[in-house]
Amino acid sequence: MLIDSPYYPDELELLPTLLAQAGFRPAGLLATHADYDHLLGRLAFPGLALGVGEPTAERLRAEPGAAQRELRDADAEHYVARPAPLSLGSYQALPVPGFVGVGDAEMELHPADGHTRDGTAFLAPFASLLVCGDYLSDVEIPIVSSLDDYGDTLARLRPLVERVEVVVPGHGSPHARETALRVLEEDLTYLDALKRGEERPPLPPGRDTARQRTLHAENLGRLY
Repeated sequence: MLIDSPYYPDELELLPTLLAQAGFRPAGLLATHADYDHLLGRLAFPGLALGVGEPTAERLRAEPGAAQRELRDADAEHYVARPAPLSLGSYQALPVPGFVGVGDAEMELHPADGHTRDGTAFLAPFASLLVCGDYLSDVEIPIVSSLDDYGDTLARLRPLVERVEVVVPGHGSPHARETALRVLEEDLTYLDALKRGEERPPLPPGRDTARQRTLHAENLGRLY
């Protein structure tokens, strides 16, 4: 299963070849949530079925064409030209919490809202792997739509992280378990500062940049 996607056209073009060289034959696509930059697997594998958690399916139904419009805007901002527009076609809604079969094994689906109102974390026990969408990033502070929901998701993620060896966030590098738990604690500390409405809280090491300060100001604007 290919979960989420890269963004740039050259990455998407090379993805089938790269996976084939590594011995992988994707049988389907999964997306952690409905933000446009997580839905581009369709451009690399237009013939594969797309599975999303039920909250993401509800969001896609409620916002028809939103991902495509946001992708066009982002491409225009970054001077990206694509050979074809994004077409999601049909998709399968998966139960959250629930399971999805991968060959003879199963992958667990866990709710992960708070960054957006939808969101699913995929845990593959057979690979000791957690793919958590836009959480636990080492390059980006939490982008929060709901403080309570985001905190609840971090609480749910902690025991999942403790069960695996590798955590793959939507942005940034894969983490070993210990690194992911450290990032989780840093994110909880940031949420506490956000709850207090601090305008210039200390940001975690490696994430105290001008861009992350802008994202913090946007968090304050959304929440307050």
